[in-house]
Amino acid sequence: PGPVCALCGAAYIIIVSSLSPRHYIAVGELQASPHSSSISLWSSSLRRLASETKELTRRTQRISKRIVQCNKGSMTLCADFDALRASAADVRIVTSDGQSIAAHSCVLASASPVLERMIDRARRGWGADCTIRVLGVSFDAVRAFLHFLYSAKVAPEEEELVGAHGAQLLALAHAYRVGWLKRAAEAAVSARLTPERAVDMLKLARLCDARRLYLRCARLAAKDFSAVERSDGWRFARRHDAALQLELLQLLEDADQRKERWARERAAQEACRQLGEAMASLDHIFPSDGPARGDAPCDKAGCTCRGLQLLMRHFATCARKAAPGGCARCKRMLQLFRLHASVCDRPDKACRVPLCR
Repeated sequence: PGPVCALCGAAYIIIVSSLSPRHYIAVGELQASPHSSSISLWSSSLRRLASETKELTRRTQRISKRIVQCNKGSMTLCADFDALRASAADVRIVTSDGQSIAAHSCVLASASPVLERMIDRARRGWGADCTIRVLGVSFDAVRAFLHFLYSAKVAPEEEELVGAHGAQLLALAHAYRVGWLKRAAEAAVSARLTPERAVDMLKLARLCDARRLYLRCARLAAKDFSAVERSDGWRFARRHDAALQLELLQLLEDADQRKERWARERAAQEACRQLGEAMASLDHIFPSDGPARGDAPCDKAGCTCRGLQLLMRHFATCARKAAPGGCARCKRMLQLFRLHASVCDRPDKACRVPLCR
């Protein structure tokens, strides 16, 4: 039961048409009333409301179809940015120089959650003009950014466009949370990085949380620091950005320490390899199941027995090994014998290497 007529108590029905979460229109249909002359004004008002409701419903259906088409596959309606500029657009993008670009809210909202929230805040009622300001970058960069949002990918033939506006696209993609475009722009900037731009791109990578670009700038600065010192970015950082200068110097120091550590590790691995070959050569020279080879060459491919055989011949005949200070070659031979004795796993009687017990 709905409201009743104020004159006779006849009930009438209210039909609520919901066009959007913000718009509700009530359309009344009066039942039979004996006071028809007193409700003529109500009838005309209800007919006018009914016609407005039908018109708004048709507009809602058209927009719903457009949104559905934009969300299908690769956005059939919004596949080409240039073609869409001539179609009906409900968003206006304003750049730093005052130029504007028409766009479609359904495409922008589906591509970027940040743009979706900005569009929701910009709307002030049904059919209100929605304006979004994209400042700090050039008009061409904004146009390229919108082009990639509409195409939803970076085609191979468009990589030059990404490279031409790489730094600005990286900043826009980070600000509006377009992950795939951010990765493409980061790769393009890294591929075209030079020592003269290393400091500037290092700061951009830090602001945009671009880890790969950050490491690429650090490696390039460590590789060619003399060219980095001559760049305008380094001179600006030295005068006005002490934190950035200190960060870059710390990166260079870490890179030098890392190189030294790697060099020490490689030297240790090489020493272990050579000692392993020396132990294997001692096993070949003094086999456990036969006579010692003496000066006979080893028949195993890649074996370094010959060098040890010459060193042992010198050790047997050298008169300086007992002198004060001794002989350096004899000391090395003794060290090899002692090392073998410490790692030998043969039984005491089976091993014939000197000093091995």
